Amino acid sequence: MQLIPHQDSPRHIRLNEADNVAVIVNDGGVPAGARFEDGLVALEPIPQSHKVALTDIATGQPVIRYGQVIGYALEPIARGSWVREAQLRMPSAPPLDSLPMADAVPARLEPLQGYSFEGYRNADGSVGTRNILGITTTVQCVAGVLEHAVTRIRSELLPRYPNVDDVVALTHSYGCGVAITAKDAYIPIRTVRNLARNPNLGGEALVIGLGCEKLQAEQVMHEDDASVDLSEPWLYRLQESRTGFGEMIEQIMALAETRLRKLDRRRRETVPASELILGMQCGGSDAFSGITANPALGFASDLLIRAGATVMFSEVTEVRDAIYMLTARAETPEVAQALVREMDWYDRYLARGAADRSANTTPGNKKGGLSNIVEKSLGSIVKSGSSAINGVLGPGERYNRKGLIYCATPASDFVCGTLQLAAGMNLHVFTTGRGTPYGLAMAPVVKVSTRTELAERWPDLIDIDAGRIAAGRASIEELGWELFHYYLDVASGRTRTWAERHRLHNDIVLFNPAPVT
Repeated sequence: MQLIPHQDSPRHIRLNEADNVAVIVNDGGVPAGARFEDGLVALEPIPQSHKVALTDIATGQPVIRYGQVIGYALEPIARGSWVREAQLRMPSAPPLDSLPMADAVPARLEPLQGYSFEGYRNADGSVGTRNILGITTTVQCVAGVLEHAVTRIRSELLPRYPNVDDVVALTHSYGCGVAITAKDAYIPIRTVRNLARNPNLGGEALVIGLGCEKLQAEQVMHEDDASVDLSEPWLYRLQESRTGFGEMIEQIMALAETRLRKLDRRRRETVPASELILGMQCGGSDAFSGITANPALGFASDLLIRAGATVMFSEVTEVRDAIYMLTARAETPEVAQALVREMDWYDRYLARGAADRSANTTPGNKKGGLSNIVEKSLGSIVKSGSSAINGVLGPGERYNRKGLIYCATPASDFVCGTLQLAAGMNLHVFTTGRGTPYGLAMAPVVKVSTRTELAERWPDLIDIDAGRIAAGRASIEELGWELFHYYLDVASGRTRTWAERHRLHNDIVLFNPAPVT
């Protein structure tokens, strides 16, 4: 990465020697006539995080960032010009039948030993970073009653059990009015089941149903599942009530108190860093995402992999255009083929809706300097670091091995977070350039800003400022180590993220590609 220094002078970042564009660093951008240290002169005002042409680019020539083609010029672009989205023709998505398959597998990194955190060991061997009572549902019909019960549980019962962190209602929109035997219905069904198995719920989740819904409790909890305790009452159906609402609340609170007693007896114990299951995501991305925050996450990801942990990255449409860089890193041809399988499934899913991966980018992404999904993808995959990709999970599947895992999800923040929780995530990290107060009730969310300006504007929402990298005040390696230690502190409960402190919890949002009836 080439950074033009001096904070009071016009600055840009060029990531690769092959790049013919660079990203403007200065807060507020640069004015027309601004002269950079390398002699480049801005021909017009260019906003922060947008691209400046480093050379004259003729019509039809490639525009290159990250050393990769992000578009082709639709008109001549002069050196020093602002490179705008409308000036680029987006490349076609890489064909899936001619990708490199496990032919550039990175060497195994040196093990990193001696790191640990304080977590809650579960009966199935998994480890939670929080001690939460989860109450899941089989249908949306019960959500109002359950939310009322949870409010009373928090105010009346939870103070008696100080070792329990929270009570969370896992409400969702599925369960009835759906084609539950349709081809893709397995995705929301296994998601609901695996959410209840999340390590942060300690195997003590309860189920509240209505009674007449299509999704039955036995599909959510399986008798032979070591990750949940069904030895005591775990299910209540509202239609069993003989006297109405008051009885419903009493029954739910009684079930909850039984589980709260058990959870309250749990204590944190020292466990190796290998028990961490980190989910990574970006939202409100900008052109700095692939320069500051995501590279730092990638470095920290490599550290966690070296320590034996599990790290998940996701968002199909945000890796699709860079898939050739991932299949090459797959540990085996089978892992590479699994990546192709998930890309192909999602291509066909989008096509059914007469859409493609270009529908991903938002007005905020574009205001933040991202011209298209190709550029966004190249910055997104940097989160995955440099390790070999060890496994692939379909949407709603639960993790089954350690290492670097691709967890196939939509790019929607809330759907991705939900599916990573179902996959077993016990800690979440979320990078943002434009800013979002996103949070999850079931796992701590570490918020990392791509720019210092955002961190300074939102000091009580952003946990880590990665904009220091662009300013030359920290290296990617330094920030990666900072994140690594911060993860362990948050996992141990020694540090609470801003989202936790403010109780900022987005809804559980299931991915249901099957029909609604």
